[in-house]
Amino acid sequence: MNFWEEKSLNEMTDSEWESLCDGCARCCLIKLEDEDTGQIVTSDVHCSLMNEDTCGCTDYANRQTRVPDCIKLTPKNVPEISWMPVTCAYRRLSEGKGLAWWHPLVSGDKQTVVDAGISVKGRSISEAKVREEDWEDHIVGWPDFDPTEEPE
Repeated sequence: MNFWEEKSLNEMTDSEWESLCDGCARCCLIKLEDEDTGQIVTSDVHCSLMNEDTCGCTDYANRQTRVPDCIKLTPKNVPEISWMPVTCAYRRLSEGKGLAWWHPLVSGDKQTVVDAGISVKGRSISEAKVREEDWEDHIVGWPDFDPTEEPE
């Protein structure tokens, strides 16, 4: 049995916790909140710390200092963050779902995250290249995409 099937999020070691991230970088996309309704939508604009080729953070250790609104995920706050992508392993496990077929811990291949259409790789633009007042023009629906079936 795999550690994510045996342990709760609270019981995982730091390395197990970190390995749950599939590297999709959907959480690195800028979210916008409608001030009137509270609805949160996602743009295709990503944090300037995101490496566009790897979808990893270029300064992971210092990200919260450099980007004050970057949220560090914990077993306690994952269930409380409503904008977490439905595909996120942390969210899936906190909701009692298993890891999806594209997750590298399941597939054995980091490329399945890209192949499944989960990764933001090649589909986002750095916030350094878009004026904040133009972020609304970058609202997209694809971050809500959740391919539940494995392709044949």
